[in-house]
Amino acid sequence: MLKHAAALGLAAGVLATTGFAQTGAVPTGVPSLDHVFLIMMENHGFEQIKGNPHEPYLNSLINGNKVNFADNYFAVGHPSLTNYLEVVGGSNFGVRSDNPPNWGSTSCTPNIMSGIVNADDGGGTSAPGVPAMIDTGNICPISGSGKDASTPAIDTWNEITAPFVALADIDGVKNVDAAQTAGMSIADQLAEVGLQWKSYQESLPLGNTFKVNFSDGTATNLTTGLKNGSTAIKSSDVVQLYAVKHNPFAYFKSIQEGTVEGSSLANSVDFNALYADLATGDLPSFSFIVPNQCNDQHGRGNAGVVCGYDAGGTGGVTYGTQAGLNGGLILAGDTTIKRLVTAIHASPAWQWGRSAIIIVWDENDYSGVTTMPMSGKVFPSELQNHVILTVETNYQGKQVGKSGKYYNSFSLLKSLESAFGLPCLNHACDKSVDAMSDLFALPSHP
Repeated sequence: MLKHAAALGLAAGVLATTGFAQTGAVPTGVPSLDHVFLIMMENHGFEQIKGNPHEPYLNSLINGNKVNFADNYFAVGHPSLTNYLEVVGGSNFGVRSDNPPNWGSTSCTPNIMSGIVNADDGGGTSAPGVPAMIDTGNICPISGSGKDASTPAIDTWNEITAPFVALADIDGVKNVDAAQTAGMSIADQLAEVGLQWKSYQESLPLGNTFKVNFSDGTATNLTTGLKNGSTAIKSSDVVQLYAVKHNPFAYFKSIQEGTVEGSSLANSVDFNALYADLATGDLPSFSFIVPNQCNDQHGRGNAGVVCGYDAGGTGGVTYGTQAGLNGGLILAGDTTIKRLVTAIHASPAWQWGRSAIIIVWDENDYSGVTTMPMSGKVFPSELQNHVILTVETNYQGKQVGKSGKYYNSFSLLKSLESAFGLPCLNHACDKSVDAMSDLFALPSHP
């Protein structure tokens, strides 16, 4: 449930209340859809992408009213994995880290059941309202039921790097209470009603992906015996193009074990399969599409200049603006979006029924404030977790152009569940969360 905190101390202190039911009624507001193509991009805020000269294709879609544009859409918290889990499961499931899965473990306790937050802070510090015990290990397969981790208005402990002392988890004022949580995702919901889904992951290696945390498409964290001459190639030498933290379905116990028919690790496939499926039109109802870390604008430190991380301005730091960004990385992402959208438009699946393409960034770039903000004060716009989301439909619905209504990651899940006739899940059931009905509106005439 979203609330406005009156002060920074209050923002952390009001989070102990229990939230809402784990699942609820089927949401309304979005028309029934045959196919949804959700393209996930990485780590850039609204003002870094909107109007960026190195993002010509996406901005042409927005400025030419070729898509409906969410002008007031926010990610919820950090880091990447947290946001991906919230999009597909309506909860952080007690995970505030990018740690890999504790693959196949039958002895660990899921974070929603233990109440211990899996965090990235190295176990160094805690914060008001945050459990003293912090789990920094691999993530226990998500299952069961319990309570997720609260999302404070301001992060002062988990994802902070100098010179910043605080990040806005949403806008610096809104927060999300911990709530009763079901350890499942939309993947199992779809499979249980006979609908298909796939997670299309660029540079995912071929074959069994169990225990694969990263890959360049060939070598993985599991690769052994490779040598460059007499020198052994280490895992750290592999460019992490595919990253399991961007494949949230792999973290769920039911998917690791394949206990729900039609919902397993076999549903995660590479982009060769994506383009083959688009060519034939034989596509699942839900396509979760994730470019690799050179093409989703995340960047890597060992993959060349174009794929390099944003250099930043003075001191190598970005402050939520376009200054200091890697123009090559931005352009690579924009070109990838164009390639994907063009292929979807050419697919036989786009020519019939009702379908939608959603393009969204997972979170901003961790730009924060260098001095603690005034109590209850919204962060400057460029420092909020405000990101781009666009919707294009093939049924020529009412073009709203720009929607100024407040939406977040839970709104996105609620919209997907409405489109597929599924019950709302976890925070997608919160009364303050609306489906994005204006972005998917049907024509006003028959």
